[in-house]
Parts: sequence; structure tokens; C-alpha cells
Amino acid sequence: MHIHKVGYPIILISLLLVVLILFFVIWLWPHKHTVHIVCIVLGLMWSIWTIAFFRVPHRKLQAEADSVYSSADGTVVVVEDVFEPEYFKDIRKQVSVFMSPFNVHVNWFPFHSEVVYLKYHPGKFLIANHPKSSLLNERNSIVFRDTQGREVLVRQIAGILARRILCFTKTGVVGNAGDEFGIIRFGSRVDFYLPADTKITVKLGDKVKGKKTVLAILN
Repeated sequence: MHIHKVGYPIILISLLLVVLILFFVIWLWPHKHTVHIVCIVLGLMWSIWTIAFFRVPHRKLQAEADSVYSSADGTVVVVEDVFEPEYFKDIRKQVSVFMSPFNVHVNWFPFHSEVVYLKYHPGKFLIANHPKSSLLNERNSIVFRDTQGREVLVRQIAGILARRILCFTKTGVVGNAGDEFGIIRFGSRVDFYLPADTKITVKLGDKVKGKKTVLAILN
């Protein structure tokens, strides 16, 4: 496991703020040791959480043919047939994974494929498990196409705490299942729009892991 490079500036700023606040508290109340201890504990908890948020686990993936792997860690909050209006403009199977602030927030390629569509949409910051967050929130849509022409749209969605979607890929890039393509800062969600004849292998409430859990089997 290592720390993602985009987290270094935020971690450094957080640590400096914690130290400054502790110095200020000790200077303001020099003899209130209980207050000092509480502030130190809270500062340590905040620092540990900030560092842990940007963790990148080392996971090996032996990808199986036709399998679509989760691009994110989290909980399955949607499994249904929906009309996808942005790219496919037809009925697709949707699987949505909600990422809490305690999940790993790195995003990975769901299968060996080429990025054929990429579009960023500014928007609101509703709580990520809100039914309309996939249409109203800040989001980034990526379509992955394999050599057989099968396409899956993956949508990174900002949440009430997530204020920055980072995408490191671009159209024309070919990647293997498990290759990193982005990260979302703080609680968020990832939607998957799959072909209508896809076999879904997860259900509502399932805990999934990126690069580990098979969400679906393509026909």
C-alpha cells in the first residue's frame, strides 16, 4: 500500500493546520491539560483519516474474459434497468457503487478496453446516494470499449463532500483491467451502464472492492 501522489499537498496542509491549532490551544489555555489531550487526540484522528483517504492498496488482478470489475471500493446502492440519456440513449443495466469517506477513492479500468468517450459535466453537490445525483451532480463520464465492440459507461460522480473529480486518462488510451484512470476526493459515487444483456453478479447492499469484485459478465 502507498499514498497517492495527489494526496501529498492536502496531507501536508492538514498536518500543518493541526500543529498550528494545537499550538494556539496550548498558548490560549496553558494549564487546561484535558483540553490539550482532547485536541491532540482529535488532531491525530484527523491526520490519520486524511492519510488513509489517499491510500492506494496493492491488489493483483488476474482478469477473466468477459468480466467487468468494479472500478471503485464501496457499497452497491443501485441495480436496475434505466434509460441512459448521455451516450447510449437506450436502456442499459445500471450498477452504482457508493464510496463513503472511509473507502479507497482511486478508480480503475473495469476491463481491458479503449477509452472512446470522455466528458466532464459541472453540477451540484447533492449527497452521492441521492437518486438524481447521477444527472445533477458534478460528474465525469467515460466510455470503455473492448476489442469486440462492447461498451461500458463509467460515471464518476461528486458527492456532498467530494469537491474534485480527477481523471488521468483521455480518449484513445488503451488500458488493462485494474489500470488507474482517476480518483475522487471525499465521499462520492461511481455508476456503471452496461449492455442490456449483461449478467449482473452483485446485488443491493453488497460491499465491493475495486480490481477485485466482478460486477457483471458481458454477453
